[in-house]
This record gives sequence, C-alpha cells and structure tokens, in this order.
Amino acid sequence: MLHFSLLFNFFFRRKRKLLQHVCTNSMRCYAIKQSTAPKVLFFGTDNFSLPSLQMLQKQNLEIGVVTSFKSPANCVRSYAEHQRLPLYRWPVTVEQCLTYDLGVVVSFGHMIPSYLISAFPSGMINAHASLLPRWRGAAPIIYAIMEGDTKTGVSIMQIHPHHFDVGPLLAQREFSIKPDVYMPELHTALSHLGADLLVDTIKNLSEKLLNAQPQDDKIATYAPKISPHIAEIIWSKHSATELYARHRALYGFKSLTTRFLDKQVQVLDVKLPERPLCLSMEPGCFSYQRIRKALIIGCAKDSQLEVSRIRMEGKRPMSAQDFSNGFFKRTHMLQFTENKKVACC
Repeated sequence: MLHFSLLFNFFFRRKRKLLQHVCTNSMRCYAIKQSTAPKVLFFGTDNFSLPSLQMLQKQNLEIGVVTSFKSPANCVRSYAEHQRLPLYRWPVTVEQCLTYDLGVVVSFGHMIPSYLISAFPSGMINAHASLLPRWRGAAPIIYAIMEGDTKTGVSIMQIHPHHFDVGPLLAQREFSIKPDVYMPELHTALSHLGADLLVDTIKNLSEKLLNAQPQDDKIATYAPKISPHIAEIIWSKHSATELYARHRALYGFKSLTTRFLDKQVQVLDVKLPERPLCLSMEPGCFSYQRIRKALIIGCAKDSQLEVSRIRMEGKRPMSAQDFSNGFFKRTHMLQFTENKKVACC
C-alpha cells in the first residue's frame, strides 16, 4: 500500500510539472503572437509620405512599398530602392497584398478598391493632414491656411471604399497654425506629426480599431484639388488679408496672378503693410512707395496689399522698383486688372 502511494505521488508530481511547463510555454507563445508587429504594405508617393515610411522602418517593421512609377522624382520610390524594400508598381494585385497584415496609406492620391482593402486581415488605415471631418480632400493644408484656421492637425482613419477621407477615426493630434505661416513650413511639420501618430496607432492597433469613432458628416468641409482659378486675384472681391492668406497657402506651389497691359503678372512677394496709405484706393489701383520699395495695391473692403516683387509675362522676376521704372512710368497705367480690359484709375 505504501509502495502504491509513493508511486502515485511520483507520477502526480511529474504530471503537474509537465502541465505547468505546457501552460507556461503556451501563454508565452500566445503573448508573443499578440505582440508581434504587423507586416505593413505602405502606399505613398511624395515628400509628405516619406517621413511616415522612414519612421515605420525605424520600428523594424516588415514593410513593402506601393507607389506610382510615373514620376522620376518620386522620393518614396527612391527611398524604397535605396533601402532595398520590396517595391510594387501601382496598381497592385490582391495576391501581392495577401502576404501583409495591414495597409497604410499616406498622401497616395489613388482610390483604393474594396477588394484590396479586404485583402488585408487588419484592413487599411490612412494618415490625413487635417482634423477630420474638416477639410476632407486633396488639399487640406492649403485650405486650412487660406481660410484662416488657427489650428489643424493629423487624423488616422480606417479606409472605406468608394470615398476619400470618410472612414472611422482611430486617432487625432492637433497642431496650432501660426498667423504668418507659409505652406511648406506647415506641410513639413504635419508630415512629421503624422509619422509619429501613425507609429503610435500601429503599436496600439487592436485598441484603436476597437474604439474607432465615426465621423460627423454634418460638419464636414472639403478641400478639393487646387484648380488654376484659385490663384487668380479679383481685386474687387478679395481683401488684402484674404490675398495674403492665399499667397501663403499656395507658396511654393502656385503664384497669385493678375493682369497689366494685357499681360499676366505673377505676384511673388506679398505682405500686409505695417502702415496703409492714408488715401483710399480703388481695387486694383496701385502706387509705388520709394521708402518701402514696394507697390501698395488697393483691395476689396478698403484694404491695401504690399507687393515687393513680381514677374511680368515673358520676363524674369523683378523688384517693385524695377517695375516702377520700366513699365508704368512709360504708360501712366496705375491699375492691375481682373480681365483683358485695361483701365486707368
């Protein structure tokens, strides 16, 4: 009887240790599986995309890259080739997506079809340069500056098929807009802010997906692709403040344009005058101020704009002083126009 009891205790202890060993290893394997970073297929094309791609690579994620091969100056393609990342030409196939867990889109510019979205086990997410649902569309940074917003930011959302920028929000981060900021500066700041937020979102993806918040379509505003007419000055409609904001919003992308002597004029350097002229000026009428070395131009709402550099059609950029010496002294024309009819104040 004693022999049987000893034998029973021996086997029981061995079985318990075996079970503990199996359970411990199972839990460890489960934890490892849960903490494994997703394999990411990155979709991007430009210098807003690039910081996100670089930041994701620093996290030692397994990354593939989808981009357009149309432009030889595609910085995302160049970076992927230099880093020897798997590179795919857009459009991609479902088979190319199946080896990845998550699709990440940053400033890609192409509608993603539903069959590609569903190819990723964790779906697809997008980093957008605004506080959605404000400024859905292709040009959120430009519109934020142009409309005088005091804050903007970055949103991470799930991608839904058929429409841009409408998916549930996973994360947002605000960024203040300085009163005199120019588009390239804000563009760079938001690209890095978006990269940081994207990494944080992917690290906490399960939680973020679980707590995704739908957008309120009732308060949505839109920032469509910039068309040429956005740069056209209508002196009788646009105030100096509006034109200065538009100049900063389009800076590095397009120049504001007007007309003089039936030729197009690009307005290159613009600011609000510290001391407007005392005299009232009709919209489009201008005066050269020698002390300021600038043109003072009348705008809507009895406001004035200071311009120090322009470019006449067919000419090189010139200072306001050179313009004063070379053009309107000979013609006595003192007004920029909104159409081909040249008038005199």
